[in-house]
Amino acid sequence: MFMFAPVHGAELDRVSIDTGVLLGASDSGVRMFKGVPYAAAPVGQLRWRPPQPAARWTEPRQATEYGPACPQFVPAGLTDPLRYGAAPEPTNEDCLTLNVWAPKNAANAPVMVWVHGGSGRMGAGSLPYYDGSSFARDGIVLVTINYRLGNLGTFAHPALTRAAAAAEPLVAYSLMDQMGALRWVRRNIAAFGGNPRNVTLFGESAGGLTTLVLMTIPSARDLFHKAIVESGGGWFPPSDRKNAEKCGIEVATKLGLPGIEATPEQLRALPVDKLKTVDQICSSLSDGRLIPEATTVALAAGRAMDIPLIIGINSGEASLIDHGDGIARAKVAMKSALKDARPIYGNEMSEDDLVRVLFKDSLLMAPARWVAGRTWRKQPAYLYYLDYIEQERRPGQRTVPHGSDIFYVFGTFANRPDGGPPATAADQAIGAMIHTCWVNFARTGQPSCSGADPWPSYTQENDSWMVFGDHGGRIVQGLMAKQLDWQEGRVRWLIWLARMQSAWKRAFSWWN
Repeated sequence: MFMFAPVHGAELDRVSIDTGVLLGASDSGVRMFKGVPYAAAPVGQLRWRPPQPAARWTEPRQATEYGPACPQFVPAGLTDPLRYGAAPEPTNEDCLTLNVWAPKNAANAPVMVWVHGGSGRMGAGSLPYYDGSSFARDGIVLVTINYRLGNLGTFAHPALTRAAAAAEPLVAYSLMDQMGALRWVRRNIAAFGGNPRNVTLFGESAGGLTTLVLMTIPSARDLFHKAIVESGGGWFPPSDRKNAEKCGIEVATKLGLPGIEATPEQLRALPVDKLKTVDQICSSLSDGRLIPEATTVALAAGRAMDIPLIIGINSGEASLIDHGDGIARAKVAMKSALKDARPIYGNEMSEDDLVRVLFKDSLLMAPARWVAGRTWRKQPAYLYYLDYIEQERRPGQRTVPHGSDIFYVFGTFANRPDGGPPATAADQAIGAMIHTCWVNFARTGQPSCSGADPWPSYTQENDSWMVFGDHGGRIVQGLMAKQLDWQEGRVRWLIWLARMQSAWKRAFSWWN
């Protein structure tokens, strides 16, 4: 038997799951089980393969410490990655674990599964600001997960395609991991007092994006029943396996392998540290197997899961480009849009501020409204905008930076990686309000928020947003409607073209 001392002030806790007995800890009415394997180590011949079942253990297994984070693929030029959601070293390729916080004596409790952000390159379910204790104290079984990142999480090469079985999913291994964790939840969460038929999937940034993607994957249906998308977008550029394979050939060449002639054995033998030396990530959101079509096309055509949904953004999402040469690069990318946007956004803003607002609106705000307003939906969607300014903590702050919503949702202000003064009573009150919205949504599918206006479901006719701001939670209709209508008009024909291309591919595939 694994012998260990309990966490200080905690009692030992025991639960039996399908792979063996776990020994966790219980403290102040919260049960905690950490570092639980949900799949086999994706190493050796299992690298760039769908997650395989975790091995059983015969003796009780310690579950009081987090498992290692997956290897981090920090973008070039990012000098303070921990501040932007990276996990500290040491990391390990054997990282497919999850963590559970559950109320003591829970039975049939709502379940929430958190998918961390980090651009698909960084992060871990063990970061301190994802602590699930506040959810467990409010009657929720909370699960956080690790999943493969960077070129371990999304990668393709013709040799890997040839070596795979005919129907084996390819490329999007991070998504396969997330589905593997959700399957683990379906099999095991009742042992922790959770209801496997009431699972809310939620995530921020890359985690919000993949939540949307999972809503469009046929084989992910019934793995979750509600969704919350924090800063996850909705308009994604077309991508396919062929482009990912081309990228994989380029990466193999940069790493000293014979490009297109590289073998699966050579690729799988590459040391992780060597893989991390290449900044290029071979991502794709469509492999033709796991993901049959582009996410935006599936959302537009009504082929996504019709489940209760919360989706929204922060007012300062452009903090993503407010470091390094981000603004300069954005100006180049938006050169034509900047001129066209002036009549819509006005002439008062500086060019830098206009770049920031265009970045926010085109990448996240307009897509969120578009997703919420799909007319094929029968289940309710709820749209939000976080614009609460922490004046006492952050003097001079004008907007809410990307990722700041996490601390309100989890109630983990003290664990912010950027430090700063303690949260004020006003900060805590807004956090408690947002947290109750999420908790009640997980319970019932309706986000009733303590102290806020009643939150109506979104329709194109009412254009209702819940705005979390200095005066609490207020419903605002037509928030930036003129600007968002213009943004949607700019991409409407691109979405139509993508749908036509997708329809042609589907018909061509059937014909053959």
